[in-house]
Amino acid sequence: MSKPKNRVRKWILTGLTLSLLIPTLAACNTSKGKDADVRRTLRIGTMYGSKQDESYFRQQFTDMFEFTHSNIDIEVVPAIDYSEQQFEDQSKQMEQPNPLEKVKAIMTGTNPVDVMIFDMSMLSQLVNESLLKQLDPMIKEEKIDTNEFVTTVIEGIKDQGNGFLYALTPTFTPSALYYNKKLFSKAGVEVPHDGMSWDDVFNLAKRMKKGTGKDAVFGFSFNQWGAGDNYWDVQNYAAPLQLKMFDNKGETMTVNTPQWEAVWKTVTDLYKDHVTPHQEDMQYDQPQDGKMRYNPFQGQLFLNGKVAMTVGDYNMINQIQQMNDNSDKLKIEKLDWDVVSMPFHVGHEGVGGSIYLNNLSGINAKAANPDDAWEFVKFMNGKEWAKLKSRSTYEMSARKEFVKARDGMSYNVEAFTKMKPAPLLQSSAEEQKLYRDKPNLNMVSELGSRAYSEVIQGKKSVKEALTQWETKGNDLLQKIKLNPKGQIDGVFDDVYGGEGNIPMEKRAVMEAAGEG
Repeated sequence: MSKPKNRVRKWILTGLTLSLLIPTLAACNTSKGKDADVRRTLRIGTMYGSKQDESYFRQQFTDMFEFTHSNIDIEVVPAIDYSEQQFEDQSKQMEQPNPLEKVKAIMTGTNPVDVMIFDMSMLSQLVNESLLKQLDPMIKEEKIDTNEFVTTVIEGIKDQGNGFLYALTPTFTPSALYYNKKLFSKAGVEVPHDGMSWDDVFNLAKRMKKGTGKDAVFGFSFNQWGAGDNYWDVQNYAAPLQLKMFDNKGETMTVNTPQWEAVWKTVTDLYKDHVTPHQEDMQYDQPQDGKMRYNPFQGQLFLNGKVAMTVGDYNMINQIQQMNDNSDKLKIEKLDWDVVSMPFHVGHEGVGGSIYLNNLSGINAKAANPDDAWEFVKFMNGKEWAKLKSRSTYEMSARKEFVKARDGMSYNVEAFTKMKPAPLLQSSAEEQKLYRDKPNLNMVSELGSRAYSEVIQGKKSVKEALTQWETKGNDLLQKIKLNPKGQIDGVFDDVYGGEGNIPMEKRAVMEAAGEG
């Protein structure tokens, strides 16, 4: 580990722009009394990393804390060290490590980490395993006002913590519904507004659809690229509904239901009615004068004025700004846009998908140094650190004070803060255990993807596809019951006929053997 003075020199050389803020941050050093001069080590766990390359993580999370807490040394401990994996034999490289088991190992071993930094997918698992210390008592004692944080962020964390706070995050990555103001004005249709249901959005999208070929305008797309045939977009759309693919034992399929049918029919009808664009519509996003020119936004139908509304994350603003700033060079029209909150499913008001809480920090229940661990979590989520992180162009500050539109831009920035994250799949302790015990259950979703593809291709109705998924899925679940972790062959061979539907890896082998 490098000496403290080397880290100070690094910050002097690379962080001069922070000089005006340093006195404020230095005042946050709360080491007091007899402990002020005692050197201590704070062990911080990460989901992934490498001991040989910690610089990025330290710049993002720990360097400033060490600078302002000169008697504390930080040791970074990755749960999964990807640099070590590359030296394993090929068979072990193919095995994907279990993130939860790896995290548990560094939190419960002989020298446990004090702080754990992780993403939202891990929070409920750590809470259910009683691995994290509840933060509510310390927050109350320190008189930290959680009302200063974005409400939906705090509520989202509580939802995964059984109503309590076991972690905090300085930033989050929200999504919103972007819309093209010019297209709505030209069509004489009222623009979207905050608090719309998915039904409202789809009805609006149908009114905005017009034209064909190169003159076509599409009402909506589930992503900024445009094509409406992506199975994973459907999964994200349906996430707040928490539809289950199989029962709690992982032995019986539960997809052939009116709820599943309604979701699939809604989305595939939009595709069939050409309210959402098709893959072939991407070709019209080409220069019509026959002259080839570089356009880094080519293929993104919303950015190029071909889609009236789309779901996009916070980072999409960067692309819009960059495109508009260079519109003259690209010889394209500037995008006149705004955003509204993510739509909701009726009965699930206030919940929107595609909102991610990253960089959560929690205190290990077995921390050897819990006081400094809390000091770090408090620092990482304090106002001073939030001010620095608010400069991010791809994440939004979790503190209300720093939720502002970008300099020189005007848009409905509050739209990004109105919706809670959708509950994660495999969020309950029982579901998590089921997938750990039977990792082959992940194959069931692939069956669903292929069934959905047949609906898109017009080969089957939604009902027929779901019935097939149910039948093939039940057969697969019985095989998984007998072989929960080992390789299962022939699962997809007889599901879809035709060479085009042969799994990619199998098709590659056939071609290599001269059979393709």
